[in-house]
Amino acid sequence: MKNSARTKLWTLAILAIAFTAGTIDRLAAAPPADHVLLAPHRAVYDLKLSKSHGSRGIEGVRGRILYDFSGNACDGYELQFRQVSELDSGEGQAALSDLRSNTWEDGDAKKFRFSSENLFNQRSTDVVNGHAERNTKTVAVSLSKPKETNFSVPGGAVFPTEHMRRIIVAAREGKSVLEFPVYDGSETGEKLYNTLTVIGRPIPPGEKTPTDAAAKIPELAKLMRWPVTISYFDKKDEKAEQTGEQTPVYSIGFELYENGISRALILDYTDFTISGEMTSLELKKPKPCP
Repeated sequence: MKNSARTKLWTLAILAIAFTAGTIDRLAAAPPADHVLLAPHRAVYDLKLSKSHGSRGIEGVRGRILYDFSGNACDGYELQFRQVSELDSGEGQAALSDLRSNTWEDGDAKKFRFSSENLFNQRSTDVVNGHAERNTKTVAVSLSKPKETNFSVPGGAVFPTEHMRRIIVAAREGKSVLEFPVYDGSETGEKLYNTLTVIGRPIPPGEKTPTDAAAKIPELAKLMRWPVTISYFDKKDEKAEQTGEQTPVYSIGFELYENGISRALILDYTDFTISGEMTSLELKKPKPCP
């Protein structure tokens, strides 16, 4: 796999971060999940290569993610995100990616705004700007960059913050598997992914105490968390969907607190796996709804 392809997959996975046992919960529509209070916070994750497999594996990864989340159910949720990463393929040169994005999603999961730019070896390669709005049957998307276009995706698709809220609701209810299509404005803004989320056994407060930046936040020590893995599948691969033989484009693993904070990131691309350690975490003062 070429460096540019690896970098694009990696940045898509991060954007996408930024989520009864054995049952599957499906949506025909996407009303908002209730009783989930997401904590405004600023987190930094250091990235490194965890595993590399086969002849197409990579030799090294280093990078950092800045994740700045704010807002509430009344004003909407805003995410300012930056990821700088260097991938060494062992081919004599490294690929440097600098991804910057900003998204806003309203508390009712009806409106979504997004913009992003990716610099590859200090040259701008991907610029996306647009918004999406849910109506009674579909989600209407309007892009101004990389080109002006309008289209729609199925009404059952969820936006990223709503996806995370629904995962927390399901975890609290003891469910272990969820399936949703997710629209996040990634790639050229025209991509829709099918997702499969697997929620593991809950980790009660006081059990498996973290050793990263989460350990320095007393509020987190009182919260339940769950190991979560989200696999992303190409929505356009209809034949594989029908036969049940579809393999994920990538998957993301993490521990999810019930206030929406994530730690212990794992990004799996089959050929290689990247880990993300939370090295800094700051809880911001929440702004209550009127």
